[in-house]
Amino acid sequence: MFSVGPLFKGIKMIPPGPHFVYYSSADRNGNEFSPVVGFFLDACPSEVIVRRWHQQEERLVKLPEEEEEKYHEAVKRFEFDNQLGPYALNHFGTWKQISNYITKSTIERIEPIGREITVVCESGLVEQVPKTVMEKALAEQLRNSKFSTSAEKSQRRGCYYTSIPRVVKNKGISGQELTSLNIDKTQLLETILVKEYGGAEDLLLGELQFAFIAFLMGQSLEAFFQWKALVSLFFSCSEAPFCTRTQLFIKFIKVIYYQLKYGFQKDSINTSAVQKGASVLLDDSWLSKDSFLHRLCKDFFSLIKEASVVDGDLLSWTYKLKELLETTLGWEFQDSAVDGIYAENDDEFAPVVELLDDASFSEASAA
Repeated sequence: MFSVGPLFKGIKMIPPGPHFVYYSSADRNGNEFSPVVGFFLDACPSEVIVRRWHQQEERLVKLPEEEEEKYHEAVKRFEFDNQLGPYALNHFGTWKQISNYITKSTIERIEPIGREITVVCESGLVEQVPKTVMEKALAEQLRNSKFSTSAEKSQRRGCYYTSIPRVVKNKGISGQELTSLNIDKTQLLETILVKEYGGAEDLLLGELQFAFIAFLMGQSLEAFFQWKALVSLFFSCSEAPFCTRTQLFIKFIKVIYYQLKYGFQKDSINTSAVQKGASVLLDDSWLSKDSFLHRLCKDFFSLIKEASVVDGDLLSWTYKLKELLETTLGWEFQDSAVDGIYAENDDEFAPVVELLDDASFSEASAA
């Protein structure tokens, strides 16, 4: 994120691939900021992407094709080179870690009409917010916005996220079977993967990353709901991590690990005064042990502990996630299998680990 001055004309040396452009205008004193507006793009090598700042609307707008072409040619003649800031390549590795499953097709499938993602178009979601501490804080930020929203914007269609049912409903089965389907959502995950993604696991992970970025950087309440729904779906599966979708869960844990690692890097990221207006960090409401994330992770860690056979990579990344939450947030979880296996040597473990009981942990790790 940059705080830009009057000579700023854009950014150069952008690596090819997906990116998220987000911005917020400030008053003269830099104390008040407009709501963040963002959009995804997929940059091709040597491509020139043109937007013009609209002073009255305080947003970036597309230009007519002929005018845009003139800027293309001017950029290629290096006429604006001294007014283009270089892409921050030192951040590119981190960006790839939180966006490696997002593709051009992911963006085209999910992005809203007009491509802009902004919380000012989501006022209708405020009343739907559940009453957890974290979600009430998000809704309060929207209610207290000093910027008016036109009826046209507030009724604009949002992103085209996949619908994730919170509760499984099926009239053709018994109550006991229905309860089982809601306790273990493996079958729901399989249905969504086949129906919505054609069985392509990476497309689902791409949507998970799209929603996180739109929520964290674009401050989209709609994106937060979708990210929460997908995380809840994964962590509510009891069978899939050990049978049909082990590799998917390894990739999922990696995605969540890098998302939270990035989101909580307050010391290394929050260094600019401009962050006052457009924070890219998870706020203190995430620190609460009452958050949905703490409950879901606690249940998942217990699931790993009680499993008789656990894939080594799944165990390794689950341990990393648990350690991140404990060291970063100060959360405490009951002793789990991942602690026992790594007690002796964090670098050595079998591809598949068989857990017998708590008394066997020291023998298993020594072996």
